[in-house]
Amino acid sequence: MEEATSGEPNEEFRKIKKGLLQSDELLQYILETSVYPREPQPLKEIRDATAHHQRKLMLTTPDAGQLMVLLLKLINAKKTIEIGVFTGYSLLLTALSIPDDGKIIAIDIDREAFELGYPIIEKAGVQHKIDFIEAPGLEVLDRLLEDPNNEDSFDYVFVDADKDNYINYHEKLMRLVKIGGLILYDNTLWFGTVALPNCLIPEKMKYDRDHIIEFNKSLSNDSRIQISQVPVGDGLTICRRLY
Repeated sequence: MEEATSGEPNEEFRKIKKGLLQSDELLQYILETSVYPREPQPLKEIRDATAHHQRKLMLTTPDAGQLMVLLLKLINAKKTIEIGVFTGYSLLLTALSIPDDGKIIAIDIDREAFELGYPIIEKAGVQHKIDFIEAPGLEVLDRLLEDPNNEDSFDYVFVDADKDNYINYHEKLMRLVKIGGLILYDNTLWFGTVALPNCLIPEKMKYDRDHIIEFNKSLSNDSRIQISQVPVGDGLTICRRLY
C-alpha cells in the first residue's frame, strides 16, 4: 500500500481533478444505487472503522470492491494473495467471497493498520482463511517461489502496495498465478494524474505517477496477459494470464 504522503492530493490538486468521474454526484448515485445496498455489513464496519484514520484514502473503494467480489465469484477463486492490506477492506471482501476452505496470503509491512480491522474480520468468522505475513511483498513472493508447488497455483491476486515495485511484483506473480488466473492492480490511474501534463502534478505525487505510467505501458505490451483498465476507485487494472 502506498505511503500516506504520496497518496493524498493537496488542495491545489483537488481543484484540478475531483475524482475520476469528474462528478461527485454521479459517484454518489452509483454508490447509493448499486453498491451500498449490496455491501455486506462487515465491510461497512471496516469502512466506518477506517473513516478517521489519517491514511483513510488508502482504503479500497466500495465500487471497486464490488467488482472484485464479482470477479472472485466468476473464477471460483480459492487460493489467493493480497499485497498491501491496510485495515483489511479488500482482504475481508476476498475472505467473504472464497469458499470456507479457501486461503489468502495477506502481505503488509504495517501490522498496526491490519489490527484495526481484524476484530471485524474475526467477528465475520473468516479469520481462518487468512495468513497475515508482516514483511515486504517481494521478499514473501521470493519465499513462495522457492517451493515449486506454488508455481502456477494461485487463482487470484490483488496488489495495492508500493507503486514503484508493481513491475517487479508482476514478473513474480506471473509465475505464481495459474493460466486463466487474475491479477488486479489498484491505483493505476493515480488520481487521474497519468493523463495530465507534468506541470500540473503536485511534486509529492510525481514519483509514484511516473512509475504507474511506466507500469501501465509495460502491461499494454505484455502478450502473456489479457487486460482491462477500469475507471473505478483510483483505477483498477485487471490482468488475466493467457500463458
